[in-house]
Amino acid sequence: MKHFRFSIIVTVVLMVLACWWGYTQRGMAGLFSALWITAVLGVMEVSLSFDNAVVNASVLKDWNAFWQKLFLTVGILVAVFGMRLIFPLAIVAVATGLDLFQVWTMATTRPNEYSRHLMDVHAEVAAFGGAFLLLVFLNFLFDDEKEVHWLGWIERAANRIGTGSLSVLLTLIGVLICTELVSEAHRYAVLYAGIVGIAIYLAVGWLSGLLEEKEHDADGNGGELGKAVQRGSIGGFLYLEVLDASFSFDGVIGAFAITSDVVIIMLGLAIGAMYVRSLTVYLVHKGTLDEFIYLEHGAHYAIGILAVIMLASVKYHVPEWFTGLSGVAFIVVSLYSSVKYRKRMVNELRMQ
Repeated sequence: MKHFRFSIIVTVVLMVLACWWGYTQRGMAGLFSALWITAVLGVMEVSLSFDNAVVNASVLKDWNAFWQKLFLTVGILVAVFGMRLIFPLAIVAVATGLDLFQVWTMATTRPNEYSRHLMDVHAEVAAFGGAFLLLVFLNFLFDDEKEVHWLGWIERAANRIGTGSLSVLLTLIGVLICTELVSEAHRYAVLYAGIVGIAIYLAVGWLSGLLEEKEHDADGNGGELGKAVQRGSIGGFLYLEVLDASFSFDGVIGAFAITSDVVIIMLGLAIGAMYVRSLTVYLVHKGTLDEFIYLEHGAHYAIGILAVIMLASVKYHVPEWFTGLSGVAFIVVSLYSSVKYRKRMVNELRMQ
């Protein structure tokens, strides 16, 4: 419970703010409506981002204390206010040519117009996020240093033929397919957004590797300083923040199917983001990924499905419930497989 204590406190505060906002808009009816919608959005965000928490934990568990604390303090501010509020506002500002204050005024006074502008750039954002997430999945699938294989011969075959170059090639093909799904007027924007998603993934990886190499050289033969940087770096921090951005915008788009009130959306998604961070800490401190060895696999396959859904959503509408349940299904099956594996190992030890 201690891992979720701060999230519970934040939930109470944000729920009170939601009640106040709803009451100022429509009295007691608005209060109860805001309370209910905020709770629904919080649960939706957790369901959509549970795989994000698992992947965050798989990266964060090897970081030193400094980078872990930075991600869980500065990172949560970026996640709650940057990705759930400023990021969508900035996208609309770029699309409309307005400044952030004007877009905020539009969002709070003319929410339907704000929602329309946000939906108008959905294809571009989906191409960006889908390309980035697809690279995350493919590079995990093709990782030849991975010793644990959940899907047996399928993953071993992927390890043999897969490389970083193949990951980029397949992602580029996915982006090109997206450009064929949209109208000719949007093709350049979708192609540009997809390439930016690929470029940011590659740039973050390059920056992280460069910093690790420099610290390794500065410390002689890879001493404690080099090892510390490998357990956390600005490159890794940026990687997790971009990963969170790719997840969060999917939640923002889904939230507008429930309400057009941008304040309620921000409060609800912020509650969900807090629990995702708390869940990340719990998984790290409890060593859950070591205990359930296929959980990380399930989370990455969930990311792969989300990437495909986001790329397909440039033209086809995919219900939010399907997006959330597909990710949860992979995680549940991976947990079941992990439990079966543990039981089998215990039985083999007893027979020896």
